[in-house]
Amino acid sequence: MTEKSKSTHSPERTSVHGSGKSAKGNVPINQVPKGQGNNGEIVSNAPDVADFIAKMKSLKPRQGTGRGRLIFAMDATMSRQPAWDMALGLQADMFNTVGQVGGLDVQLIYFRGAGECRTSKWVADPSALARLMTSVTCAGGFTQIAKVLSHARQETSKRRVDALVFVGDCMEEKVDELCGRAGELAIHGVPVFIFQEGHDQVAEQAFREIARLTKGAFCRFDHGAAGQLRELLSAVAVYAAGGRRALENFSQQATGRGAQKLLEQMK
Repeated sequence: MTEKSKSTHSPERTSVHGSGKSAKGNVPINQVPKGQGNNGEIVSNAPDVADFIAKMKSLKPRQGTGRGRLIFAMDATMSRQPAWDMALGLQADMFNTVGQVGGLDVQLIYFRGAGECRTSKWVADPSALARLMTSVTCAGGFTQIAKVLSHARQETSKRRVDALVFVGDCMEEKVDELCGRAGELAIHGVPVFIFQEGHDQVAEQAFREIARLTKGAFCRFDHGAAGQLRELLSAVAVYAAGGRRALENFSQQATGRGAQKLLEQMK
């Protein structure tokens, strides 16, 4: 497979230093090792939207009380720069839409370059996540989805993760390995919501299977469809924070038009 070329789009190119901080020093980030130890150490179109909604309908409400925990994973290889910029503009909505539900803690994980895969600390402030995302530029490399899935399993073994969201466009790994990692997440009850940009058929097959195994959902969106991605991300955030009932309550708010559209098709 051909390696994606290095991005020339770099409005604020920064690097991550060994201190474990982002270049701006605002949000600590960790390097995910390349290996994978035995102890689990971290080494759109309408039919798709309808399918996503149908699968969300079958999900059980989140158990327990307190803040929801959502892992926000993104492919930061070169071809993802436009979608990364779009997600940066939307990420605050994940926090804002769940303020009255109980709150949301989000952790960012991204991969790029030659085996680079990093995670942020858990944040409850959209500005903190935005500062981290603006310090990252996309770089050529291959996908590392297996690391994302393994990291989510490790995190939920320490404290429950309510949902994993992954935004990407392709898959360059062994699908059987990914399904194995997805199966581990299924055992821990972590649904994976995958939003694919574009129409890569190989990736779509893998993404759909990961979503199926974890009782999550798959949906495709087109480049520039910020409104659609915003609704999908916000819906998952509300689910992570309070389950279906919270989503129904949110639809009654003045800012809940997106939730209303989802619920109209979930009857």
